Amino acid sequence: MDIDRFTADIDSLSAKMASGEREELVQRMNFVKYRLIELYKKNLVKINHSVMELVCAKHLIRYGYVVDVERRLTNILICDLHGSKGNGETVVEIETGFVPPDHALDPLSYYYARVASKIARYSSFANQFVLATTPVSILPIPEMYRRPPRDRRNEEIAKLKRVCDKYYRNPPVTEEEIINGRVHMIYIIDIDQGNVIEMDVESYFDSVSLMMPISSIIYGSR
Repeated sequence: MDIDRFTADIDSLSAKMASGEREELVQRMNFVKYRLIELYKKNLVKINHSVMELVCAKHLIRYGYVVDVERRLTNILICDLHGSKGNGETVVEIETGFVPPDHALDPLSYYYARVASKIARYSSFANQFVLATTPVSILPIPEMYRRPPRDRRNEEIAKLKRVCDKYYRNPPVTEEEIINGRVHMIYIIDIDQGNVIEMDVESYFDSVSLMMPISSIIYGSR
């Protein structure tokens, strides 16, 4: 653990993003910055994930949200970012694209299940659920999440349940969670520039589909 290096990196990014911003926004960003530093001291976060959280936090703060990071939702679920504004709540889950060594032989299937499980489990805790990643990573979102729950077919629900059960058993992702899961927005995080590009889910699918045959690999059968 290198707290000095972590703090320097977080300070540098925060200062760049705070340049020219109003004082209230800077103060809210500082809250996130100092919280990330404290979490790092406890060995609960890593720098690559933390800088993505900080960029997303600024994006939400600019839209008037009060933002927290690593917010506990249940005894087993902790979301990356939680934003509240009036009666509305937003939960953001960040994906770096990292796959652990245990899944070196099935990285895409594992990643597909991880993204699906996040949509299923986290989206019920907010009015808006967002998946965020960088331009160098592609999110393998299950195709059925392009459609509202009422338009999802029993066979695709059962199929996704089997995929999730392969990787998540304690506790398992429930069929009800899979049925009701929603993803409302995709954030593309540009860490170098310190900003976020928003995409709706349909536009994200359309953009990935242009990268044939990559899209057939990502969104093919599991």
